[in-house]
Order: sequence, then C-alpha cells, then structure tokens
Amino acid sequence: MASLGSGEWRAICDKFSNAQNLTDVESRNDPENDPFRSKYKARELLREIYCSLKSFEAGEGDDDIGGESGDQRPTEPPVDGQRDDVFGQGLSGDSPAALRAAKLGAVEYYLGVNHVDTEELSAGQEHLMNCMKLLERCRVSSENVSLFIHVRNQLGILWAGRDETETAQGFLETAESIYQRYMKEDGSPPTDMTEYFTTEEKLLTHQERTKRFELAYTHTMYYLAQVYKNLGQTERAATYCHTTLQRQLQLNQFSPMEWALNAATLSQYYITKGRYFEGRHCLAAATVISGLAGEVPSEAAAQESETESERREQLRQKRAEIARCWIKYCLNLLQDAKKLLEDNIGELDTDRQEELKRARRQEEEEEEKGRKSALLFGSEDTFDSIASLEEKVRCLFPLDFTEARAVFLVGQNYVTQAKEYFQMDGYVTDHIEILQDHSSLFRNLAFFEEDLERRCKMHKRRIDMLEPICNDLNSQYYLMIRRQLMFELAETYNEMMDLKLALANRQTDTQSLDNHTIKKFNNLCSASAKYFQMFLDSLCSPEGKFPEHLEEEVVRPALVARFRLARLHSRLISSIPSVQLDNLNKSLENYRYVAEYCEAHPEAAAAVETELELSKEMVGLLPLKINRLKARMAVNN
Repeated sequence: MASLGSGEWRAICDKFSNAQNLTDVESRNDPENDPFRSKYKARELLREIYCSLKSFEAGEGDDDIGGESGDQRPTEPPVDGQRDDVFGQGLSGDSPAALRAAKLGAVEYYLGVNHVDTEELSAGQEHLMNCMKLLERCRVSSENVSLFIHVRNQLGILWAGRDETETAQGFLETAESIYQRYMKEDGSPPTDMTEYFTTEEKLLTHQERTKRFELAYTHTMYYLAQVYKNLGQTERAATYCHTTLQRQLQLNQFSPMEWALNAATLSQYYITKGRYFEGRHCLAAATVISGLAGEVPSEAAAQESETESERREQLRQKRAEIARCWIKYCLNLLQDAKKLLEDNIGELDTDRQEELKRARRQEEEEEEKGRKSALLFGSEDTFDSIASLEEKVRCLFPLDFTEARAVFLVGQNYVTQAKEYFQMDGYVTDHIEILQDHSSLFRNLAFFEEDLERRCKMHKRRIDMLEPICNDLNSQYYLMIRRQLMFELAETYNEMMDLKLALANRQTDTQSLDNHTIKKFNNLCSASAKYFQMFLDSLCSPEGKFPEHLEEEVVRPALVARFRLARLHSRLISSIPSVQLDNLNKSLENYRYVAEYCEAHPEAAAAVETELELSKEMVGLLPLKINRLKARMAVNN
C-alpha cells in the first residue's frame, strides 16, 4: 500500500495496533456484564481498516484480486477448496495485487477470529472463508504463507468445535502440507500477518518471524492431534501430540504445568501399548518441566490472596496427577512382566525367566538404539535432568524379585506423593483408586517373591490397606467401589489361604496338619467366603432377592464368586461329619447355580468357560461324595 499517503498509512497501522491491544490486553479487564466490550471496539477498528483498503483498491481500479467484501457470503461449501498447486500457479506473492489480497485477507482473518471469540460462529466462518477466497488466486510465498496456514488452523478449530471432525481434518492437513512444502522449497523467515500493518521501523526480526511461523505450525500439529484422536486414530494422534510437545519446548512457548500434564497423559497411551521407553521419557519430562512452575507456596503464607491460594491448589493437584501416572507406569510394567513370566497356573516359569535373562543384553542394546532414534524432549536446560530421572526407574521388564522390587519402590513412593493431595476427606474415589493401585503393586511384587511366608505378608499388607476402607464406606453412595473392594479382599484371602496350605504341606501332609494350622487355614477360607458372599449380597434387591438375570457388567464376577464359594466350602477342614456334609451341600449348591445359570442364559457361558466346565464336573461328582458321607454317618449312628 505504498501509494497511500504516509499519514493515511500510519493511521491504518495505528488502528491495527489499537485493535490488537484491545483484543489481547484490554479484553482481559472487561466487566462480567459486558464481556466482549473491547472485542466489539476492536471489530469496529478492523472494519474501518477494511473500508480504507477497499476504497484505495477502488480508487486504483484494481479488480484483479478476486476478493469478497466483508458483507458477502461465501458461496463454496465449507471445505478446503484450495487449488492443487498453490505454489506454482496464481499471482506472484510479492506482486502488488497479491500483497493487496493478502492484506485484505488478513483483515478478514482477524474479523473472523473476532467473531468466533464473541461466539458468533457463522459470521466468523464467513470472514474466514472470505480470507480463503482472497488467497485463492495467489501463489504461496514468504509474503503470505503464514496467512495461508493461520486461516486453515482457525477453520479447523471452528469445524472441530461443531463435531465436524473430517471437515476440520481437511483444513488442517492442507495447512500441514503447505508448511512442509514451503519449508522444503523456500524456508526463508516469512512475513508475519501483523507486519501487513506495521510501519517499516517496527518490522520483526528474522528470528521473531521464524518463531511465530513455527508456532503457527505447532498449533496445526496440536489441532491435528485432537482431530486424529476424535477419529479413533490413536497412534497417529499420539505421534502428533508428541511432536507438538517437543516443538513447544524448542520454541519455549508453553505453560509448565499444562505441558507436564499433557506429557504425563501421553505416557499413558505409550504404557497401554507396552512402549515403556517412551512412556518413561514422557513422565520424566513431565516431572522435570512441572518443576519449572516453581515450588508450591506454603499454606501458612501470610495473608495469602485468593489467586495465590488457587495457584497453590492447582500445583499440588497437577503434581499429584503426574504422580498417579507414574504409579500406573510402575504397575503396568510389573503386570506385563508377570504375564511374560507366568506359567499356565500363574506361577513363575523359571525356564522362561532364564531365557529372557539371556536375551536381556540384546534388549539393552535396542533400548540404546531407541534412545538415538526417538524424538526426545528437552532443551539444553532440561535434557540432563530428564535423563537423570529416567535412570532411576527401568523401562525393561523386571525379571526377578530384585528388579521387580526396584520398580515397586518407585511406584510406592509416588503412591505416598499422590495420597498427600488425594486424601480420603474430600477425594474418596481418587484416594481409594490410589490404594487399589498400591494393593496391585504388592500383588504383582508377590509374584516374584520365592519365599512363601514373605509372599503371604505382602498379601496381608493389602488386606490391612483395603479392609477398613471397605467396611467403613457407605454402600448407598459407593456401591460400585465397595463391590470392587469386596471382590479383591475375597481373592486376597483366598490367595493367603493357598499359600498357608502350601507352606504347611512343605512341612507335613494335609492329613497331619496341627490344630493351629487348621484354624488359621479355616479362618482365611471363611474370610474369603465372607467377602464373596458380601459381593453377591450387594447384587440383591432391597427385599434381599437375588436377580434372575445378571447385568452384563456383573455376569463374570458374580459367577466367579459363586464358583469360588463352591470351592471354599468344599475346602473347609472339619472332623465333624455333620459340618462336612453341610459344607459339601453348600459347595454343590453354588456349583449347580453356575451350571444352571449358564444353561438358562447361554450367552453367559463365554464369560466363564473354565469355571463352567469345572462346575459341571463337580455337579456330577459331589453327590457321590455326599452320599458316601451320609452312608458313613448312618453306619456310625
């Protein structure tokens, strides 16, 4: 617009600067009853700039721009109708006509964003599509590439907000391809859109231009990550999220706690895919970057303001959430190692263990290769800190008790951290979930422990942790959680019972068990049965009637509970025939229930194949055992 008088041009630049200030700064102080006051003022200034540019264009008689006025409606459908070759065809980016198109397009862009900000989405879309129309006849160049990308980012956000995910995808993927081709074919620091309305002495440095352009592309990556997630393309979404986080660090454009929480969340995706190297790296980076947010202010700080109080609470909460992600990392690493090492009865397969230990060297070499090829987070300031934290916890599967215990201790440390914030008073559900994870850490560590007595003590720790909570919880408000706890306690007592019997059998045969051992065994057996029965009772109607048809989510646990009760009743040790008979009858009743329920509801059979097979077998065998016992009792009487 060099032909405009310098005074007129400076006035346009001043208006633009004022509009930016109203949008970015003044709007933060707008009153609640007039929340868009500054943005409406900015809109008026942008309209004035648009009119000035259009009147100059009309005076010049330049009609080759192909632009739309701010009041015209776009005629094309809401898709990215960009030509196939935006680099090789159209007006040269630095030609006067193309520069005028870019400036008018920029005003349309800012008007579009302004209307979206004030929740006038249709008007916002019109202005953004007008911008697209103005750029249609221009070749991509350093003068306009930033605008090409920004407008598509905004349209991507707008359509994603309407749940039109595939439409959003089109705009954003075009933005991505424009950036990639521009960087390949030109790569020079492009003009920023704000520079269209900046006097020469205020133009940006090359460094600042590059930073702003790269940030725009980082936003493209971020929005694409959301789009791919919503389309169910989780692996692609994770890749784009990872790239976004890395770019934010490189550009030093991030909020530490928000960045850390996003990295910790990404770690959970990697963990579910068994990619522990990447999962650990994300968590280590999250921990280090969260540290950049500073220390949690002391609660006792003198005259703490409301804002400081909120900040303290947010820091504590987000760090506790990152600690919970670390717990899941340790727990999943132990669980996956257990699956790899267990035999068909759930015990440690020592042959497999030795085989995996021999293969360990190759795994360590592959880990090192992975480090070299992976996209690692960090800047010069944080890279060493992240690497140092990674060294404190392994990402390879633990293969023996020593290695498993090291993972367990890291997880237990984060349990302590998480519980400091998520306390029972105020965070009942979260607190219990953390306790359940702590219990699972013990359960998985116990698998690696060869000493049965010590293994038993680990399960006792789980009971001490969960039993008081289970008994104190209000079943009206926390029914689902109580059911989970009842089932876990029942299984834990059952596990302890098996271990006690195995210990006793190592010392003597079952027929010669001493009274103390029998009493301990029966107590554990009864405790397990008690919690399985409590679980089943929780499924009953208020009148105490057990449902004829079990809901899908409880079919397996309910039938497994019945099956386990049957086994527990048959295993109780007693020298009194009448008690033996009573136990066997209860056992038969529960086995029969599993078999009959699956016969009446064939769809349930798939959920309990093993239990059903054994139940049918026992329904055939137990009556014979019961009859023999009755015959002996009759003879003795």
